[in-house]
Amino acid sequence: MPPPSDKNETPDQRWMHLALDQAQRGVGLTSPNPPVGAVIVAQGKVIGQGYHRKAGEAHAEVAAIRDAQQFNPKLLPGATIFVTLEPCCTQGRTPPCTEAIKTAGIKRVVFGAHDPNPKHQSKCRDIFLLAGIEVTAGVLEAECKAMIRPFAKWITTGIPYVITKAGQSLDGRLTRPAGESQWITNDAARAHGRRLRMRVDAIIVGAETIRKDNPQLTLRDGSAGSGKLQPWRVVLTRSGEIPKHSHIFTDEFKDRTVIMHGKDLPEVLAELGKSNVLTVLIEGGGIILGQAFREKLVDEVYWYIAPRLCGGGRPSLAGPALPNSIELDPVTVRPMGDNVLVHGFPVWKDEPLQD
Repeated sequence: MPPPSDKNETPDQRWMHLALDQAQRGVGLTSPNPPVGAVIVAQGKVIGQGYHRKAGEAHAEVAAIRDAQQFNPKLLPGATIFVTLEPCCTQGRTPPCTEAIKTAGIKRVVFGAHDPNPKHQSKCRDIFLLAGIEVTAGVLEAECKAMIRPFAKWITTGIPYVITKAGQSLDGRLTRPAGESQWITNDAARAHGRRLRMRVDAIIVGAETIRKDNPQLTLRDGSAGSGKLQPWRVVLTRSGEIPKHSHIFTDEFKDRTVIMHGKDLPEVLAELGKSNVLTVLIEGGGIILGQAFREKLVDEVYWYIAPRLCGGGRPSLAGPALPNSIELDPVTVRPMGDNVLVHGFPVWKDEPLQD
């Protein structure tokens, strides 16, 4: 049966929501490919569904077709497939999905976002129409485009999508006074912040963060069995002075640690992009966060604020002042116990913001 939905939604939108649910399962697992979900519908019910699990493995369309073939292959001919992203039409690590759809006998293709990859963009429609397959594009387009933000940036610029995260006091400090715990935010906020690592291919910190906090920068909080590789741990340093006993050099993931000596953040991002890193998480410290915002490198923000005043220590955005203040839009505010998460997307403007 169709999924429950708002009465104002069309049937296509309801089915596409199911495809988006499938795509969400692949977030953080598919680099350098985007997360994609697919659902196949016949006689008013789902007969197959799937998502892209890993680069080199079946794309979402093929996974859904295989699922439908196990369920009831007789229903495939004449069915409709709902896909969050325009089906690919070229040979890569796997055959083109357009051919798999044609071979399966599917007679209608509904997709959400056009593929930002120039090799595929807007090419599947002609292929399908020549094969007598109906095509509907742009269903829940905004939601489907949001799903592939990191891929869209990387495939068009070569630069990874940048997420920044910070846990700060009310007066904007990343550290507490000497002799106190290193933690500013509460357990819930810290756990939520760690789960962001599931979305990314690399985590960037400064050497000062390693020297002061000796963080692990590893996947935790239920990530076991997800198939997610430990993200690269990228450390930026000017002096090269990083304690050899640090977790990043001694734990089981020491081979996933990279030291970038004497390189600025834009140069580091460009190098990571060439290595098929689609998404990075900047976890600190204040100097790197400040540079990321001053140079307009940030795509998404997670800011955790604790009801605490520290009165000193490193500010969350250190270094020279920003040329302009930065708005987040859209923005969401979420309580986490006595902490607050502010999440949003920077609006970059060349001119000063007006009152």
